[in-house]
Amino acid sequence: MKNPVQMAVIGAAHGIKGEVRVKSFTAAPQALGDYGPLHALDGRAFEVLSIRPAGSVVVVRFKGVNDRNAAEALNGTALFVERDALPEADDHNEFYHADLVDLAVRNPAGETIGKVTAVQNFGGGDILEIAHNGEPGVLIPFTVAAVPQVDVKGGFVVVDPRAAGLEDGGEEEFDPANRPRGPKGAGGNR
Repeated sequence: MKNPVQMAVIGAAHGIKGEVRVKSFTAAPQALGDYGPLHALDGRAFEVLSIRPAGSVVVVRFKGVNDRNAAEALNGTALFVERDALPEADDHNEFYHADLVDLAVRNPAGETIGKVTAVQNFGGGDILEIAHNGEPGVLIPFTVAAVPQVDVKGGFVVVDPRAAGLEDGGEEEFDPANRPRGPKGAGGNR
C-alpha cells in the first residue's frame, strides 16, 4: 500500500463460525465494510460479509474465515485502506489524522520548527508527535490552544510553543518548602 490509513484492528474470535470482534476507528463503526476490501500490511485482503454492533466493538464475518481457528489466527491484525478510498472532507476544518503526518510545524511567526511524525491517542485525547529541534518523539496536545491552525493544503500546522509545552512559561522555580498543604485526609504535606 502506498498511503495506508488504519481503519480497524481485529480482536478475539467470537463464537465458533469464524466471526471476530473488531475495534473500528471509523466514525460509524458499522460502515467499516463500505470502504471496500480492507488490507493487512502483509498484503492479505479482507472482505466484510456481515457486521453488527457488540458494545464498544463490532462483530464481523470476513469472507474465507469459516471457523474459530481461522478467526483466532487473525487476532491483532490491523486493517487498512488506501487514503484515496476515503471521502474528502466537506469542511476546511476537517481532516484525517493521516493527512497531518509529514506536515511542517511552524511557530506563530511562520518559522519552521519541526515536522509532524504521528498522531497518537492514548485515551486522553489526540496528541501530535513531532520532531522538534532535532529531537524525535516530542508529544504535544492536539488542542486549539496548542495547535491554533491546521493547513493541510498549505502543508503545515502552527504550534504555540508555550501552550504546547515546548518552551518555558517563565514561572518561578518550584520551591517545595512553599508548596500548599493538602487536607490531612488527603495525605497532608505531599
